[in-house]
Amino acid sequence: MSRAWNTRRINHVDCDGGGQVWVDGTTMYVSHMRPPEGTSIYDVADPANPKLLATLAVPMGWHSHKVRVKDGIMVVNYEKFREGAPEFGGGLGIYDVSNPAKPKLITHWKTGGEGGGVHRYDFDGRYAYISPTAPGYVGNIVMILDLLNPAKPEEVGRWWIPGQHVAGGEEYLWDDFVRPRCHHPLREGNRLYVSYWHHGMFILDIEDMSRPKLISGVNSSPAHPHPTHTAMPVPGLLKGRKIMVVADEDVAKLRPSPPSFTWFYDITDEQQPMPISTFQVAGLDPDGAPQPAMMGCHQPSERFTGSILPFAWFAQGLRLIDIADPFAPKEVGFFEPDTPAGCERPSSNDVTMDDRGLVYLLDRQRGVDIIECFPS
Repeated sequence: MSRAWNTRRINHVDCDGGGQVWVDGTTMYVSHMRPPEGTSIYDVADPANPKLLATLAVPMGWHSHKVRVKDGIMVVNYEKFREGAPEFGGGLGIYDVSNPAKPKLITHWKTGGEGGGVHRYDFDGRYAYISPTAPGYVGNIVMILDLLNPAKPEEVGRWWIPGQHVAGGEEYLWDDFVRPRCHHPLREGNRLYVSYWHHGMFILDIEDMSRPKLISGVNSSPAHPHPTHTAMPVPGLLKGRKIMVVADEDVAKLRPSPPSFTWFYDITDEQQPMPISTFQVAGLDPDGAPQPAMMGCHQPSERFTGSILPFAWFAQGLRLIDIADPFAPKEVGFFEPDTPAGCERPSSNDVTMDDRGLVYLLDRQRGVDIIECFPS
């Protein structure tokens, strides 16, 4: 049975599980985890009665499990997922969703080569900050695409960890470790905050987008066994400091371990990021003993206001974390969803907010919960 504190579920949308949920105005976009389901679009003007508007499919062998929308343009990813349709090609699907009920494909931008495609990304309506595989590189890198003309995306710049560009003559350095993999960049101002899996996170200066410059980087692996999933700056200042949220995903562990958690960094001096606190769901890690994957941390909402940060915490559902004091983050609410039929536990994969303050919690196995926080 679901459990709630300072939250109230308005509705449960029964749909295939997914990787990302996004809301633009009163339209909800759900990107699904497994083909042939690609993207589902819902009208949530009345959140108690969502209406399915359209669905998009992808061929077996690929998935389209991420989605972002801005100014009538929808960007979805295409990434290799098991076997099938090698001719399809990884990259991005760029759609006109000025009428969300009738999405129109503008172009299928391809990464080229035999790589896996694009994983997660940021999109501001003009530029897409993506994590593609690319010919000549080992693993995913950072790339900036200009979508001013969405029919003809143009690469503006790229960045990678030295050693990834083997075709350029760089010496590959990680034969005895996990290969580098950009998970996704997030932009704020003239900075990109980049998560890089078991290679940590980086802050890049993109004042000149054609030549991203490294400011600093921090890696907790291999001392900590979980990969860095998200590096997200907090808007504004908290207690006079610039803060970054760094979420470790509870998968791909280097060794058996307790569940992952999230870090909070002081990046006021961005050349020397300093960890100042962590957060873990109370009682989840009672004794430090190893636990199965997907029990712990996954992904913060990349859209939020104020100091209450919604977090998707895999088997623990939605957690509301008050970060007004970043040295002592505290939980102020939660929603623990029902276990989907046929599954062992919930798997809350992504969370976002809309302009009304409603929270949308997506399970990677099945369903979206629409949640009101701090109901009167």
